[in-house]
Amino acid sequence: MPKTKSIFICNACGATSPQWLGKCPQCLKFGTLIEEITTTPSTSGSKNKRERSNFITKALPIDKIHEKQIQRTSTGLEELDTVLGGGIVQGSLILLGGDPGIGKSTILTQVMANLSQQQKVLYVCAEESTAQVKMRCTRLNLNAPNLYLLNETCIEDILESITDEKFVVIDSIQTVYTSELSSVAGSVGQIRECASKIQKIAKSREITFFLVGHVTKEGSLAGPKVLEHIMDTVLYFEGELEEQYKVLRAVKNRFGSIMEVGVFEMTSEGLFGIQDYSGLFLSQGRGKASGCSILPTQTGNRCMMVELQTLLAKTPYGMPRRMPIGIDQNKLILLIALLEKRCNLSFHSYDVYMNAMGGIKINEPAIDLAICSALISAIKDKPIDGDTALFGEVGLTGEIRATQFAEKRINEAIKMGFKRIIFPKKNYTSVQKFQNSIELIPVSYISQIFEKLFS
Repeated sequence: MPKTKSIFICNACGATSPQWLGKCPQCLKFGTLIEEITTTPSTSGSKNKRERSNFITKALPIDKIHEKQIQRTSTGLEELDTVLGGGIVQGSLILLGGDPGIGKSTILTQVMANLSQQQKVLYVCAEESTAQVKMRCTRLNLNAPNLYLLNETCIEDILESITDEKFVVIDSIQTVYTSELSSVAGSVGQIRECASKIQKIAKSREITFFLVGHVTKEGSLAGPKVLEHIMDTVLYFEGELEEQYKVLRAVKNRFGSIMEVGVFEMTSEGLFGIQDYSGLFLSQGRGKASGCSILPTQTGNRCMMVELQTLLAKTPYGMPRRMPIGIDQNKLILLIALLEKRCNLSFHSYDVYMNAMGGIKINEPAIDLAICSALISAIKDKPIDGDTALFGEVGLTGEIRATQFAEKRINEAIKMGFKRIIFPKKNYTSVQKFQNSIELIPVSYISQIFEKLFS
């Protein structure tokens, strides 16, 4: 039988060491040695040959490969099913990440309670006690007849406890460890080895695993992102802890689109999906204060009206601050430089604070025109009409470029009661049919936006 032992490998240069060192002796970098398991082959040559022969497979032409029908199971939460691509795929690995306390354990408890109505499921309480999970089920008024709870952190004992369950939750992956490694739970080696063992069981026995991963202060998932390449689906919970609305986004999905998002509302009875999310990301007094603009943002098959709010304050330091929430900081810095160069506006003596309402994060290029408009409104101290929406990508030359889904964006603005929409002129041909329902204002360059905003 092959013997196993652990060695330490530098993830920068690949040097090996029999024990952990703070500094790699070869490349002299600190904190790069990671513990890994190595296998020493058995001395019996015939046995090794027999073991290898069990894993030898014959290559087949693609025409002779039979497609496997994907069977999906509903989670009982329509918004979660949408993000997953239609439901849970049997035998998949699903990683749910997010800040501590954002609602990961709550939503998985609801999902397992729904699944337990038809079959036996297992919830591994690696962070909490079984009594705490029971209290959560009571607080959420969940009826879970076939929900089994296990309080264990050793991955070997967890996998041995699985009998005929087809759905397993491990909460969380940072607290689980394997006895084959001497490093502490949550280290890179422990997380990678535990995930590898879970993957083998999931694929060989068609068991679906939900893994909970906390986001660290650096913004990475489960320490470094060592899990994402192993997982079939990676989901992120977004939103401020104090906000009642949470956004669930897929960043990887082998069985569906990564463009879909789910909007949930946190209540005392759990997380519930929101179907009518129009107006969730808009303020009631829009159009009354300067520094605000409204963007119809497209996420997957959904279009949502989101308000951007900007605040300018005199900087007390030599270097002005740029602090966006829900928007990429580099994009904000770039667009401020663009306005200073192309529009002769000066932001060097102001701290710029920008926030996307409701805790949503926006990464698409169509947000550029809304950011520029909010900045112009703030520095001119003139409010933009509350019935005006904007979208478009702004190039470094000041040109406003065409964006995708222009028809969906304008249609959503019409449904929400907006009267004017400013958009790229290159999209005008495709949206002419809306001219009787809303005032269409096409623009070609950022310098033209001044008279359009405050006319």
